[in-house]
Amino acid sequence: MRVAMIGTGYVGLVSGACFADFGHVVTCIDKDASKIARLEAGEMPIYEPGLDDLVETNVRDGRLFFTVDGAEAIRNADAVFIAVGTPTRRGGGHADLSYVHAAAEEIAGLIEGFTVIVTKSTVPVGTGDEVEAIIRKANPDADFAVVSNPEFLREGAAIGDFKRPDRVVIGIDDVDGATGTRAKAVMSELYRPLNLNESPLLFTARRTSELIKYAANAFLAMKITFINEMADLCEAVGADVQQVARGIGLDNRIGSKFLHAGPGYGGSCFPKDTLALVQMAREAGAPVRLVETTVEVNDARKRSMVERVRKAVGGDLKGKTIGVLGLTFKPNTDDMRDSPALDLVPALTAAGATVQAFDPEGMHEAGKLLSELTFCEGPYEALAGAHAAVIVTEWDQFRALDLDRIKLTMAKPVMVDLRNVYRPDEMRARGFRYSSIGRS
Repeated sequence: MRVAMIGTGYVGLVSGACFADFGHVVTCIDKDASKIARLEAGEMPIYEPGLDDLVETNVRDGRLFFTVDGAEAIRNADAVFIAVGTPTRRGGGHADLSYVHAAAEEIAGLIEGFTVIVTKSTVPVGTGDEVEAIIRKANPDADFAVVSNPEFLREGAAIGDFKRPDRVVIGIDDVDGATGTRAKAVMSELYRPLNLNESPLLFTARRTSELIKYAANAFLAMKITFINEMADLCEAVGADVQQVARGIGLDNRIGSKFLHAGPGYGGSCFPKDTLALVQMAREAGAPVRLVETTVEVNDARKRSMVERVRKAVGGDLKGKTIGVLGLTFKPNTDDMRDSPALDLVPALTAAGATVQAFDPEGMHEAGKLLSELTFCEGPYEALAGAHAAVIVTEWDQFRALDLDRIKLTMAKPVMVDLRNVYRPDEMRARGFRYSSIGRS
């Protein structure tokens, strides 16, 4: 099938490359000429394991193309995906749909023959209605269907998530009508390679599909925030949050995923999607108070991490050097969006500390957002002369540090482990003053 993918950000690029690997002919479209030039040169604008090889293979085999002028690709497409950004608007939690609306306007005048318009971006409930109205107003005679197909890709594992999904949610209105039947056939063919064993496709109404995405992310955000609050309770009563998490996670009704205590969730989805859901619910007159509290607790948690560092160095950060390991919101990505480091590092420097940091992939992006810190070439350089080491992101290379080496080079053998990478008994035996999350 012929696919046009509008937007070459995280979702658009990964989805486009994976559809091409399924055997479809995909054209990825972006207004940013420099980004398209980089992609045509084989340079990835984001870090995602395996993405560069996937793109290279499908470009070489003639299934994946990049362009700033998508008119021809849209005219010829069986399906046009809208995969543009929906950031949080300033002054509130509403999603900014200006890029989605602009894409709909662009598509409207280019439709030739039956075309399925697919919103891949995370959008508030009712956005599909808006997209349909925009296209219908601009081109009353167009033959098209608007479908919701939210993404559920985890950064760092996105290719596997796309190719081996738990489910693929597809929202189509009037699915049994003539237009709905044709749209379902197109979407089923696009995802046919996933049907070798058992189909993961879940067809719903369009508004239901849009809400599923927000509901899923909000539930996972609540799960993270819940275990973080349990971690605080564990510290107060002398329990171990990792054993608590295992004990409840073995219950099949709960499950073990997203029960890892830490400095708070971040990234491209959970912060903005929980805010957007809160705003949608308020406007609908059905407030989601659990989600509202989750947002408040998570924001406060990220801000509070500086106090853990302050306590670890004796109560005063002024004049201290802090070595920060990890800046991205999670490992295996260069994404800095809403990372706990964006709260922690400025708070450390505001308290008079000198910060030297290392991240395997995120320092370029971090440099755009953080100032008054020194970027180092590796973890040992970041910890040299430090009064405390702070693990913010659990990159694999931070799991097996030469502890004897860093103890010799640090000003003080102090570690604040915000990801519970190391064992408290081991760290104490090595002569470290060790602080972790939810463990005595």
